Amino acid sequence: MTNILLAASQQTFDYQIIIWIVGILIVLALVAAIFWQLKMGRQLREELAQLDGEKKKDVEFDFVLKAMGLSVWHINTDTGELFFDKDFRAQQEGGNGLDGETFGANASLLVEEDAVRVAKSLGDFCAGRTDEYHELYRVKVPHSSDYNWEESYAIITERDISGRPTRVVGTTQRVDERKRLEEALKSALTKAEESDRLKSAFIANMSHEIRTPLNAIIGFTSVLPDIDSREERQELINLIQENNQKLLRIIDDVMNISKIEAGKEQLQMATFDINVILDELVSKFVPLVKPGVTLSTQYAAPQQDVTTDLTRVMETLEHLLSNAVKFTDQGSIVLGYDAVSNHRLHLWVRDTGKGVAPENHERIFERFFKVDEFIPGAGLGLSLCRVMAFSLGGQVGVESKLGEGSTFWLDIPA
Repeated sequence: MTNILLAASQQTFDYQIIIWIVGILIVLALVAAIFWQLKMGRQLREELAQLDGEKKKDVEFDFVLKAMGLSVWHINTDTGELFFDKDFRAQQEGGNGLDGETFGANASLLVEEDAVRVAKSLGDFCAGRTDEYHELYRVKVPHSSDYNWEESYAIITERDISGRPTRVVGTTQRVDERKRLEEALKSALTKAEESDRLKSAFIANMSHEIRTPLNAIIGFTSVLPDIDSREERQELINLIQENNQKLLRIIDDVMNISKIEAGKEQLQMATFDINVILDELVSKFVPLVKPGVTLSTQYAAPQQDVTTDLTRVMETLEHLLSNAVKFTDQGSIVLGYDAVSNHRLHLWVRDTGKGVAPENHERIFERFFKVDEFIPGAGLGLSLCRVMAFSLGGQVGVESKLGEGSTFWLDIPA
């Protein structure tokens, strides 16, 4: 009996030990699980913080791309397919590119002259034949003849074991504004160079044109005291006065052009009958026409009131009439106007003179340009006519054939 009790007591003690061991193990497992959970939680928090950081960087990256108007793309060199990862270029009808298509197909969107060059450059870069890619090109606007300017760069991000590129990443930006600025700068430079050239031409021409009548005035004046004959003295005096008028006309023309272009001379508007003005001009020029040439008028109405700057209209028509008188040796000169249309008056001077070759129709309105260098004049008259016509809100032009006479016209608001 005693043995049985001892055995039972020993068995109970063994069970207690096992229970304690199991309990300790469970506690240890729970502690380990707690530590593991804490570790995993910390790791999860770190990963979440890292993910938030990556998201923030991605947002910032997108913001930079959007602010710069960039697109980011990559090319699988094995297939030649081009994919746009991000595209923040200004959108246009038809899209900015063909996602998933070959770069050759995307090159077809470019202006033809640029497409071949860009496709070859990118193809050589993807094949490893060149070390860099940078192209500036024009992209066609669908259903239009317009185009946009774009600039692209690319780098190689992956290579195979032989060093051949397998992945190319690039960026593209629309640069229309930059090209406009470049064109504006080129235009400004061209204008500056042209202005410098015109300044030099102006000084050279003015020096020559002023010296010619001035030499005559000085020369004739110096010999005038030695002339005893009354007729010869009067002839010299007439020549001096004639050259005085030429010199004054040159200076007046230059001053008028300068004042008008500088905006220092305001329009003096007045209403008057254009018929009366044209009659006065004809009376003034009748004594100046060459023998055998008739000077007449042709009006579309017995009276035509016009509101404009009288002085500028008269000066313009005087120059046109003076030209007609100078270049017409026989035939006729007619001063007139057509019926007012759309509130505009079309005046003209028609002559049977030597005419103007078509290639010179625009050039004769340039400063100092002279069709015939042997004909007296500074070449400023028609240039002044154009400046004054523009200031009146009108324009001047010529219709002419060489040897068949000319029609110079002035079109102004009525």
